[in-house]
Amino acid sequence: MRDSTASEMSTELLDWYDRHARLMPWRVPPDQKQAGVRPDPYRVWLSEVMLQQTTVAAVRAYFHRFIARWPTVADLAAAEDSAVMGEWAGLGYYARARNLLACARAVVRDHGGVFPSTREGLLGLPGIGPYTASAIAAIAHDEAAVVVDGNVERVMARLWLVEAPLPGAKAELTRLAALLTPADRPGDYAQAVMDLGATICTPRNPACGICPWRMDCRACAEGVQASLPRKAEKAAKPVRQGMLWVARRADGAWLLERRSERGLLGGMLGFPGSDWDGLGGDAPLIADWKDVGEVRHTFTHFHLILRLQVTTAALDAVPLRGEFVAQSTFRPSDLPTVMRKGFDLGNSVLASP
Repeated sequence: MRDSTASEMSTELLDWYDRHARLMPWRVPPDQKQAGVRPDPYRVWLSEVMLQQTTVAAVRAYFHRFIARWPTVADLAAAEDSAVMGEWAGLGYYARARNLLACARAVVRDHGGVFPSTREGLLGLPGIGPYTASAIAAIAHDEAAVVVDGNVERVMARLWLVEAPLPGAKAELTRLAALLTPADRPGDYAQAVMDLGATICTPRNPACGICPWRMDCRACAEGVQASLPRKAEKAAKPVRQGMLWVARRADGAWLLERRSERGLLGGMLGFPGSDWDGLGGDAPLIADWKDVGEVRHTFTHFHLILRLQVTTAALDAVPLRGEFVAQSTFRPSDLPTVMRKGFDLGNSVLASP
């Protein structure tokens, strides 16, 4: 094990990044960056919001669709809420989509369509917290902000042999990450350490033999790298229950409603349902409902079980809640994942002879 300085380690990692940087549709590669190409703060911000609680593989297609449809922050700010929520469907954590719109509109309204260039300025925008502000400031503006996501936490825990469990160890891991953050090329460095965690210092079976920091890694020297970072034991998730009603009219139209702006799935299109506090509630239509089983979905803090009832409604049926949407304008892909599960089960039953 060596005793390299922070400057030496940062330089080693940047050298590695110059050779092995992942290609991302929102990223300016290091050779282009050094040739003078500047990252677009809008793309950096959009990607960072999308990547929260989500994988790079899952985000790529969404990012391409958003950029194609709304190429600038002004375009996004002018978009209809329902259009943005529809494009977001499937990414989860739908408050992010609502914050996305609020932030875009604030940038246009209060900053002339230009993102603030400092971490402190970015923190004043809706939906931008400390991590996102640091990432945008570093990557888009080369501010020496300390960027710490799950990948960076893992790298730091192993590099410095931090055995205290997460989340309690977050402050210490951030302090250690700050020691290595360079004043020169901080944006490339931030992306380099995240790439290191995503491709080499992985949660399982880290590829220590090809790691640029292997000779400085204390956990590797002790042979305990695979056991870090430690995590505090999680409490069991509670289970919540509710009802979901799927109705298709004789002409193929579906009974849908837009959920309240507040709470989970806020502002999203979906099938009428009950509160998620039991199996009560009134059906949205007077009809002959058929119980067809359960839809199960897991959110961050709880498991959800929905009893699903379906019916074929008459052409003159008048809903008590929601409205019928013509089959030609209804896109199941616009539904959040739990509602898509309800559609898949309900449609399979209603389509059966």
